[in-house]
Amino acid sequence: MVRKGVIGIPQDGRMTACSYTVKHYEEGSRYGIDGGRISKLAIKIDGKTTCCYDRGWDCEPEDDATKAALAILVMEYN
Repeated sequence: MVRKGVIGIPQDGRMTACSYTVKHYEEGSRYGIDGGRISKLAIKIDGKTTCCYDRGWDCEPEDDATKAALAILVMEYN
């Protein structure tokens, strides 16, 4: 199943909009994040990809907003 949306992350007194696309399954897999259900994931801030997982890490999160959005998505879908 594919989910798309936006997560607002509070940062420096304002909200940072993190757009995401997640492809997840009902069961975990060796291709999933940490063996979980998410097999593909992309997070963008201001149109720039800040995190990308496609059965492996292409671009790991580096900034705090992306790390927070990833943590939320892993809790929800993984």
